[in-house]
Amino acid sequence: MKDSSGEAERWLRQAENDIGFARLALNERYYHQACFISQQAAEKALKAILYARGERIVLGHSLVGLVAEVAKAIPEVAERREGAGILDQYYIPTRYPNGLPGGVPFEAFGEAQARAALDEAARFVALATAHTSPNRERDGTSDPMSDA
Repeated sequence: MKDSSGEAERWLRQAENDIGFARLALNERYYHQACFISQQAAEKALKAILYARGERIVLGHSLVGLVAEVAKAIPEVAERREGAGILDQYYIPTRYPNGLPGGVPFEAFGEAQARAALDEAARFVALATAHTSPNRERDGTSDPMSDA
């Protein structure tokens, strides 16, 4: 497989930006959006790892599935399965009224869920940083939105 480090970097940078946006959503009390964007950040972080490992095409939105795929090469990633399952729950119902038994997404998700989702997503982004660009952690470029 060809070197996909440039593609990995693109996915990681977007994951970092998504973390920043999720923080903004949390701070502005758009909790459903913070949950969804946190799921998206984690998905992009896991895909960054797969691209860094030489994958050319990475498909799918299930974090549990992506964790299983990454864990084939990095076994300790399997420890993140539970967090992946929690974030997977935010993929549909945070966006679509028919993804809920009643009500609408902006009324169904709260601050505690958004904070937990953001914390979990940040763990995935940190994991991706460590496994895609270890030098970024040392030079301070791993999270351009950390002060947001």
